[in-house]
Amino acid sequence: MAERRVALVMAEDDYRLVRPLANPIHDGEAMEAALKKLGFQVTLETNRDLRRMRRALDDFREDAEGADVALVYFSGHGVEISGDNRLLPVDADASSLDQLNKTSLPLEEVRDAVAATAKVGLIVLDACRSDPFSASSGEGRGATSLAKDVADKVKPGLGRVGRAENILFAFSAAPGETAADGTGQNSPFTTALTKYLGTDGLEIRSVLTLVQQEVYDLSRGKQLPYVESGLPKLFFAAATKEQLPERERLLLAMADVTPEMRGEVEQIASDADMPLAPLYGALISSDAGHLSADSLNARLREAADAFVKVRSEMKTLASDDPQVAELRRQAEEQLSLGAFDGVRALLAKAADIDNVSRKALKGNFVSRTLSEAATRFLSAGAARADLDYATAISDYESVLALYGEAGQTSLNLEQADRQSRALEELGILYTTVGNVEAAGRAFAALLANLEHRSRQETDPSVRRDVAISHIKLANIKMVQGDLATSLEHYEAARDMLRDLTASVPEKKGWLGDLAMANDKIGNVLATQGDVDAAAKAYQKSLSIKQQLADAEPNSAYLLRDLTISYDEIGDLARTAGQLDGAQTAFEESLRIRLVLAENKPDDPERQRAVSVSHERIGDVLRERGDAAGARVAYSKSQAIAEELVRRDPNDTGLKRDLSISYAKIGNALNDQENWPAALASYQQALAVARELAADDPGNTDWQRDLSVCLEKVAGVLDAQGNVAGALQNYQDSLAIVDRLTKLDPGNSDWQRDLSITLSEIGMLETKQRHFEGSKKAFEASLGIRQRLAQSDPNNAIWQFDLVQAYINYAYVAKDPKAVLTKALNLTLELDRTGRLAPRDKPMIKYLRGLLAKLDVRKK
Repeated sequence: MAERRVALVMAEDDYRLVRPLANPIHDGEAMEAALKKLGFQVTLETNRDLRRMRRALDDFREDAEGADVALVYFSGHGVEISGDNRLLPVDADASSLDQLNKTSLPLEEVRDAVAATAKVGLIVLDACRSDPFSASSGEGRGATSLAKDVADKVKPGLGRVGRAENILFAFSAAPGETAADGTGQNSPFTTALTKYLGTDGLEIRSVLTLVQQEVYDLSRGKQLPYVESGLPKLFFAAATKEQLPERERLLLAMADVTPEMRGEVEQIASDADMPLAPLYGALISSDAGHLSADSLNARLREAADAFVKVRSEMKTLASDDPQVAELRRQAEEQLSLGAFDGVRALLAKAADIDNVSRKALKGNFVSRTLSEAATRFLSAGAARADLDYATAISDYESVLALYGEAGQTSLNLEQADRQSRALEELGILYTTVGNVEAAGRAFAALLANLEHRSRQETDPSVRRDVAISHIKLANIKMVQGDLATSLEHYEAARDMLRDLTASVPEKKGWLGDLAMANDKIGNVLATQGDVDAAAKAYQKSLSIKQQLADAEPNSAYLLRDLTISYDEIGDLARTAGQLDGAQTAFEESLRIRLVLAENKPDDPERQRAVSVSHERIGDVLRERGDAAGARVAYSKSQAIAEELVRRDPNDTGLKRDLSISYAKIGNALNDQENWPAALASYQQALAVARELAADDPGNTDWQRDLSVCLEKVAGVLDAQGNVAGALQNYQDSLAIVDRLTKLDPGNSDWQRDLSITLSEIGMLETKQRHFEGSKKAFEASLGIRQRLAQSDPNNAIWQFDLVQAYINYAYVAKDPKAVLTKALNLTLELDRTGRLAPRDKPMIKYLRGLLAKLDVRKK
């Protein structure tokens, strides 16, 4: 604080020969005040011609000689002429290029003055404002020219200056870009600069980072100030190092966001018509480091949707208490700045006012309870926009408790709607955090709530909401494995939506809901093994989607929906062994996806969808026995996956796709018994899977992928006669699968994986005549499969898994005939009840043959 600080502030707005500006003098006065607070000796020069600007620089050079810090600030018009940055005094003349050069001040003269004056220099230019030569009004401070010989030489904005030792340049806009003059008394750049210049504990470069991000945020990404620094570390304010407020922390963190992510945020914010800061706040506060590009995009769109909803609520929600109303207004301001902590603090104060009043004044109990519920609802929405799920859940639970206290009869239509939405949001949030039981309770309560409302209200939208709540509850029942109940709810939704779309045909969106209900019914029926009924449900959905797509042939969303139906139909046909139908469906899906990808070739999601279609077709060709054709399809999928990873090497989801592509090609080569090539492809898949698993040991999907790849390699090694190498890979896989099953013993998929791995180990131990090891492995595998089969007798896959476990165990059993008889009886039962897949029917003959051989041996 003992250092000597000097500043020259120049502001020009009363231009004589070019368009005047509104704010530079105000900007100069604001900077003068801000700099004086920081201990600067400030000289303010306003509306000077070129001669007096140069005199001011000469006086500054003489008076400030020997200072520790010298700063020059200029606000006004600035241009770049053939690579030379120039500042325009009030007498600047653009009648010709020669005149403009003669009547403007080269930035180099300012640099020389600052460099000769002090040890450390700063040059701050709010001088990139557009079109000083136009007679029409404008917002900027950069330059274009009407003179023909000037037009090609003059650029609207200032260019880079190159790093200068001990000098920092701060421009109000990026090189070659223009900056806003501002609609208030100051430009956005100077407003932010004077706001943050004196921030305690921040070095000047961090201050300018705050300024950059504030201007960028408030201009919705249209203006980003630019800084070139040759400074050592320099503090303007006292280095108190106190924790910065939330807004400042957010702005500093925004600077670390990659350009790719900045573009993603800008696009989503533009689509939602919202400020940038709230999205950055959600991005930075959430653990998004390990999300794929698609998942992160979905998370940010979720935050944007929540922001738009809560902003709308804040604008329309009124309160009888002026204090509560004012606190909500302040919370709305903080929300637009992305200051979620500040939003919740203000709303908590408002809720406390209502809480105290409703308890103290019994006459106001109901109205104050409803007011507090509304405030808590806003707080939950703010937490939702910040992706703070725990806080949002707590707030929504409070909302429902308060509505319960007020009583259903006290709610008007708006409040009843808010109660329903609170239940819906609660169900969604509990699903997101993995609390399925709580989500089920919330959706069941939502369904009851809406059914009650539908009996009281005539609006058909309420009936539509009832149908959607049936679907939401059914989704939870599906996750819980209660297929029968989920089917009941999906069918109830379908019936209601079918009636609604017939009676209210103008609601085209409800047709999409009806298609979704049919899709869901198809999913349940397919899971239950009722292939014919599932196919009918999918066809009904496809018919509706085709109708919607025909009405809007350019809708990418509707066309994408069509591909999903074709994929579902193809998957079902493939499961039923109807390979012609499966291939036809997958090829139609591919045809649509190729058109979508061609229309938007840089969209990674569309390219990825094409890759998935090629992969599905490859799967069908492989099942047909056409390994060569499958390999061609898989190679097309792989080429896309490799290109997507090349474009975005940090996207773990794309890397995982690539690993799967390598494995698929390995499968086709394996079918051709091309062991060396199959092994090489599997090892490529394994290398990617190892990398992903090492990056995040806690990601169970990636750990499972690694296990699968290890076993693919093991299978080829076994085929090549390398039993020891194969066994080692299976043992490595076993360590992973065993760890996963211990993490979640209730995960049936992982239990099944464990049983398969143990079975393979048992077979290899048998080949090596290590019968003690093989018996131990077969017994463990059999035990798991028996438990799974008993837990769900209707699961045909698990029942057939048990058949295979019996066959394996027969190798080491004391009474192999008894074990094989169990296997045969179970297979016959599956066949009798229509649950034995066509490809597995030869198992009956095989088992009878094994039993016959045992009988021959006994004789």
